[in-house]
Amino acid sequence: MPDSPLSASPYEVLGVRADASPDELRQGYRRALRRAHPDTGGSTAQFDAVQRAWTQVGTTAARAAFDRNGRSASPEPTHETWAPAPPRPRRDSRPLARSYGHPGGLTRQRYLDGIREWVGYGDEIPDPYDPSLVRRAPREIRHLLADALAEESTARSLSTLGIAFTVWHDLATDAAGPGLPPKLDHLVLGPTGLFAIQSEDWGGPVRFRRGELIGEALAGERPVRALAARAKAIGRAAKVKPTALVVVVPDEFADEPLQIGGSHRGAVVALVRASRLSSAVFDGIPGSPHLGGSEVMEVRTRLQQTVRFA
Repeated sequence: MPDSPLSASPYEVLGVRADASPDELRQGYRRALRRAHPDTGGSTAQFDAVQRAWTQVGTTAARAAFDRNGRSASPEPTHETWAPAPPRPRRDSRPLARSYGHPGGLTRQRYLDGIREWVGYGDEIPDPYDPSLVRRAPREIRHLLADALAEESTARSLSTLGIAFTVWHDLATDAAGPGLPPKLDHLVLGPTGLFAIQSEDWGGPVRFRRGELIGEALAGERPVRALAARAKAIGRAAKVKPTALVVVVPDEFADEPLQIGGSHRGAVVALVRASRLSSAVFDGIPGSPHLGGSEVMEVRTRLQQTVRFA
């Protein structure tokens, strides 16, 4: 998948200017390594990010390729835009999870509205997903696009769970309060529980402290509190109770594949790497109760009767 719209450039990760000399680049690399090392207060994710940045610009050839193309010279395929991906043909006949709603739809529309307002309504935008345009946009607009991509990635992952699971995307609720998205990103029902899920990409690492997520990129947000409020509102309307509250982030922004942050009104709170999400839901979150077959059917019926989409 493409780099996040919030991704820092290799120069930003190394703490140097884009026109830094080779000596300044090496000095920045050494400083960044010291700051990012887990033994000096950093984290594995930060340390890995510094090493990736050095791979992209640490040699004359790699730096020239990055400066020329705006990305790594890696031979692996890359997308040049963040436009919605076209439908892909299935490669196998295994039944997919039943799904409802449009994952990332509301967030993409908010991004398009934001980018048009920023550019100016009277000006034509040939491609709102042009990387050069996206990179110049204010952070709050880039964050919307990053979130939409995260939601779409989560939806693809959840679709592989199988027919025993049902997934709803973009469920309407304004329970998180004014100024926050009026929706729950995903709700998943299956034999391993009822999961309320938020897909996020803040562009930086996050971790738990006293049951809430913290991190420099959060800028005062309280994502677990907001997720719990949304899940409670939807659960109350359907007279069901979520068994787990899950926040999903890109792999590089979580120190561990799955971290438990406590519980909220009986629901286990977890931070999960994107690559771990499908197996975490399929196997169940540690400490989260499983549901019997008749209970799953009853909960599904209640949700189908009450869920509304954003």
